[in-house]
Formats: sequence, structure tokens, C-alpha cells
Amino acid sequence: MDTIDKKIMNWLQQDSSIAVADLAEKVGCSRTACWRRIKSMEETGLIRQQVTLLDRNKLGLSVTVFVAIKTSRHDVDWLQKFAETVDNFPEIMEFYRMSGDIDYLLKVVVPDVAAYDNFYHRLIQKIDLSDVSSNFAMEEIKFTTALPL
Repeated sequence: MDTIDKKIMNWLQQDSSIAVADLAEKVGCSRTACWRRIKSMEETGLIRQQVTLLDRNKLGLSVTVFVAIKTSRHDVDWLQKFAETVDNFPEIMEFYRMSGDIDYLLKVVVPDVAAYDNFYHRLIQKIDLSDVSSNFAMEEIKFTTALPL
């Protein structure tokens, strides 16, 4: 990966709908070379997918909850069941296995507190958890999908 590849990725992270000709001009290479580099990044999995980011507030999904989970189970079968359970909840935007005091961290997006309560009850019916602690985000200060290159 060279400087031009990094420039291409930075521009694509800002606007993946940019025309290849415009992108080539911005990064200082030919249209063909730019197109080949993008195709290579897609083939190697460096570019995983192109998506459209929606405004969650305009969609009525204004509540973000960080859910810290502790469990007494740490076997592979339980984790597989938990991962499958998480996959069936569209409210869960991110899911991490953690070090430290908590075992797992979820980022959940819902319309309101009542919707979160409903989510919580559905979650605990599906999987055995030792402790669930919910922290509601008061304000989103920074949000980006762009990786630092």
C-alpha cells in the first residue's frame, strides 16, 4: 500500500460515490490506474463493502445505549449461541468481547427508553447473562466511520 492507495481510501471513506475520473484527479493518477487500484482493494478485501450512511435521528432512532455484559459462562458453545442471538437483534449495531471488568459490550440504537426496555427483555429471554448494565449516551460528540490511515 503506497501513498496513492491511502489517498484513494481516504477519499472513498468520505464519499464512495465519487466518480473514478474525479478521484483519479484528486489523488494524482490516471483514471485506469485508479480504477485498477480500487478493484485490487476490493479483491483483496481491503475494501469490504460500500454502504450508505443514514441519519438515525431523522429516522427516529435517537437513543444510543452501551450495554456492558458479564457472564459466568466462557465456553465456545455459549459464545456461539450468544453471537447468533446478537445477530438476530437489528438494534445491536456493534458487539465486542472485552478485557477487564466486563465480558462483552454492545452498542444498541433504539427510538426511546421504552424500546430499549423491550429490547432488554427480549435479550435476556434468549440468552443466560450474569449481569447487564446499561449506559445511555447523553450526547454524540464525535462519530465517524473513516479509519485513520
